[in-house]
Order: sequence, then structure tokens, then C-alpha cells
Amino acid sequence: MALRPIGKHNLIAICLLVPSAFLDGKDPSDNAFGGDLLQKSRDYVEWLDSKPQSLVVYISFGSFFNFPLQEMEEIARGLLESNRTFLWVLRALADSKKQEDKLSCRDELKKQGIIVSWCSQVEVLSHPSVGCFVTHCGWNSSSESLVLGILVMCLPQFSDQPTNAKLLEDEYKTGVRATKNEKGVVEVDEIKRCIELVMGDGEIGEEIRRNAKKWKYLAKEAAMEGGSSYKNLSAFVDEIEDGF
Repeated sequence: MALRPIGKHNLIAICLLVPSAFLDGKDPSDNAFGGDLLQKSRDYVEWLDSKPQSLVVYISFGSFFNFPLQEMEEIARGLLESNRTFLWVLRALADSKKQEDKLSCRDELKKQGIIVSWCSQVEVLSHPSVGCFVTHCGWNSSSESLVLGILVMCLPQFSDQPTNAKLLEDEYKTGVRATKNEKGVVEVDEIKRCIELVMGDGEIGEEIRRNAKKWKYLAKEAAMEGGSSYKNLSAFVDEIEDGF
């Protein structure tokens, strides 16, 4: 239905291509994207294994974007005040310096969670200890959260991200979008408020959890053999093969 307005293009609806181990479970060995193989440290997995179910906040803002230091400080303080255990991905800067070294509350953060420079995102989002995803709402991150049934706190910045955040909050209803102040910064109290809304026991949190489970089920159903996405992808491959 959503593809009909783009009538002049022959578009095919295919579910996000998440490795089988995290989607339908048919191939446990299919557990990584190609780029994941270049990374070595997996200490974060053992750390996640040691945490209770659905209580870890996972924070990642994609492969390219870096928040200004002021906003990083707000996020860090919001995490501390929420008193939630967290896994935060902060890539090394161009000069190989660690971003977390610039944070004034670095030592406090290390007592409450861990900061890594890389992780396998689908593996983390699939882990039972993860309860919330703080994301910039890039398309891949938004889609992965939906397919894997994860609650989200949206911090969109530019391009398609505000649209994706609106879809997650207003259409799929699997998360909440943080509000910026007049200077365009999401402050400590807002970070804390959104995390508590998503992960708390209130009515909004309960609704978000129900919706996340629903979309996870629908995505898995579509991707499995006989599902709509499976059929569409198979038909596309057959069409390509017939062209040779």
C-alpha cells in the first residue's frame, strides 16, 4: 500500500536483511554482516551476558556522526541520572583519540556502564539484557530496532532521521522522540525523562513494549519461507536470473 504513490517505479517490498541467526533462526551460523568480521574485541558480549533481562540501555549514533561535546555531556549526565546500566558506542576520532576522554564525567560513567568503539549492532539489539536503544534514527538502525523488537529513544539529527523518528514514535509507536531546547540541544532532564518513559512501568512504556513485540512478530513472519518478504525477494532473484 505504501508503495503505490510511487507508481512510475517498480518497487519491491523486502524486509530488512538481518542475519538469519537474529531473524528466523534457521541458520545459526549466519550471525554477522561482512564488516563485522574485521572487528576483534567482543568483550561486550560477556558483559551483556552478566546483566539482567531488558535493563541495559544501548546507545549508538551510527558510523559517521559525532555529537558536539556539549550534547555528549548532556547525554552522559542523562544516563547517570537515569541510574540505568548502559552500553555506549563511541567511535575513536580521526586522531585516534577516544571521545569519552573528553567527557567531564568519564569516571562516573565507567562505574555504571561500558563504552566501546565498536560492536555488532544486530547482536546487541538481539541480546535479552538490552531494553532500550538510544539512536539517531538512521534507516538501518530504525529498521533493525523494529525487526528485532527493541524500544527506542529517538535523537534524530538530519536527512531522513527526523522522518524515521516520526515513524517510530507516531506510526509504529515503538519509542519516544526527545525534545530539543531553543538552542537545538537535548538536555539532561529530557534524556532522563525519555529513558524512563520507554523503560518504565507506566502506561506509555507498556504500550511501547506491546507494539515492539507486534512488529517483531510481523517482521519475522514476513521474512520466513512463504512470507510476503520472502516471496518478493525470491521473485526478484528469479527475474534477475531470467535476464541472463
